[in-house]
Amino acid sequence: MNQLPVSSENSPFSSQAVPFGEIIKNGKIPSQYLLSDYVMHQFVERLVHYVLSVPQGSFSMAELGKLLEKIDPSHQVFFFKRLKENSPGSLKQFAPLYYGFMAEFHPLLFT
Repeated sequence: MNQLPVSSENSPFSSQAVPFGEIIKNGKIPSQYLLSDYVMHQFVERLVHYVLSVPQGSFSMAELGKLLEKIDPSHQVFFFKRLKENSPGSLKQFAPLYYGFMAEFHPLLFT
């Protein structure tokens, strides 16, 4: 029985390996993750789990901040919301990044 290889283009996003370390280091989100709101939402969800699971020092807050700047503001807020839900104590580690982004959204949060 010959089985055809499954290309990552045809497999659902949830089953694809995402090179988050490389994406954070180079600050570029591959275009296939920007194609739809749903995929971007899933990308952010998985990014949260990645940043919480890798050893400290695997990336810098500046690198992560530059990456987050490339995504839509609603997904930026979602990133911090999921970060807080998954690991409330982690906000201490991410505080400079969190307060930098949330200060930008403060006027929007109360309108």
